[in-house]
Amino acid sequence: MTTDAKQQTRILVQTAAAVCIDKKGEETRILELDPIDSGLSDFFLVTSATNDRQAIAIADEIEHKLKKDFGVFPNSVEGRRKGDWILLDYVDFVVHVFLTERRAFYDIERLRKSARPLTPAEFDAELKAALAEKTVAARKKATAKAKPAAAKAKPAAKAVPTAKKAPAKKAVAKKAVAKKAPVKKTAPAKKAVAKKAPARKAAQKKRTGKNS
Repeated sequence: MTTDAKQQTRILVQTAAAVCIDKKGEETRILELDPIDSGLSDFFLVTSATNDRQAIAIADEIEHKLKKDFGVFPNSVEGRRKGDWILLDYVDFVVHVFLTERRAFYDIERLRKSARPLTPAEFDAELKAALAEKTVAARKKATAKAKPAAAKAKPAAKAVPTAKKAPAKKAVAKKAVAKKAPVKKTAPAKKAVAKKAPARKAAQKKRTGKNS
């Protein structure tokens, strides 16, 4: 049985034990069976009733509660007609509802010496601790997965601004070149005009001298 399946079985057993307490069952005990000695079941839930009507009421309420809340049905039910020993077999756990004298006669706890007996309160505390440990482990696993994803996302964010800034610098350089180019071309043009002006004056002087 997997860890999740065993925890689900524990929840069912804990729910059935709570019914026993609500219905005034006496000496309610949960036996955690030795895997080697238990066969197919993992737990026995044992409780006592003072009369057959109470025993039947406890068994009926357990069956109704597990069916209503979890959709779980017993594999078989025995002893309901007499009510002195009612057995609800849920495969992974078995519920035994005894009349007090019948329980003392069969002494099922003594027959299962290798089993670990627990009160409903002890069983509930162990169940809560197991569920809390599972929750912490799940959160750690989720956090560990989230960190690599965040680390991969950061370089992608830096690459986008760099790619956008490069064309902007090139565009500025082109504008600067475009502005400087006309200045260099116009300067020689002015000098050329300045050189031509003295040449015209010299030609005029020569003409004037000839005419006189």
